[in-house]
Amino acid sequence: MKVEIKKKGNTTAILISFDTQNEKFESPSEKSKFFEKLYGRNQTIKKEKKKYFYRRTGLMDEVPHIKVDNSVFIIAMEQMKMMEQFMNEWEEKVMFKTFPVLLDEEEAEQLQEIPIQTEESFKPIEVPKKKKGD
Repeated sequence: MKVEIKKKGNTTAILISFDTQNEKFESPSEKSKFFEKLYGRNQTIKKEKKKYFYRRTGLMDEVPHIKVDNSVFIIAMEQMKMMEQFMNEWEEKVMFKTFPVLLDEEEAEQLQEIPIQTEESFKPIEVPKKKKGD
């Protein structure tokens, strides 16, 4: 197999891989807090006959990235400082490594796209009434 690296059209980005140290978290909810701050979360609240859906944003909602795996993603070099600050807040409990990677033109464009700003909003929906026998 021949590997060829083309200089023209390639952009350097950062691949970040992280691993949570489960035994160092005080509780499962603290570990969940890390993932919520990083990836955000969806929340559903039932109230009376309606359901309310909320999107709680996380850091990755603001950072254009290419998801490689659950704990591996690629970001632009310009975003590294912000990501490093976030990971350093969790340095006792989360191990992370960074690797420079070359992206082709199409992949590099994905890292320049501004993500859709998802505000923490809600949308009510009607919950169907239960019928007798359900």
